[in-house]
Amino acid sequence: QLQLVESGGGLVQPGGSLTLSCVASGLPGYLIGWFRQAPGKEREGVSCISPSGGNFKYVESVKGRFTISRDNGKNTVYLQMNGLRPEDTGVYYCASGFYYMDIRCLPTQFNSWGQGTQVTVSS
Repeated sequence: QLQLVESGGGLVQPGGSLTLSCVASGLPGYLIGWFRQAPGKEREGVSCISPSGGNFKYVESVKGRFTISRDNGKNTVYLQMNGLRPEDTGVYYCASGFYYMDIRCLPTQFNSWGQGTQVTVSS
């Protein structure tokens, strides 16, 4: 089980960009996911990536705008967010779990969570 630290959140105007980072010692061996939750809404999987980076998944609403990547040498997973929209606003969480050759990007796949970082997209 990892201790995860997120960074990179902030306030950005619609159409802007942010890059989130998730760092944890031992991270290369784990499935990593980015989740988000807006007030009054359910937590959803934004994007998840396999330990090797060879497999990944995005929620439909962010396809073409967000990119997940990992640099295992730096124990870091990134979420590059472009073309941000107000509906992208929420608390973004990094999570780790065991990989069983399947990525559904559901919370049940993950057993360790970061503290969250706020992303606000507003004019």
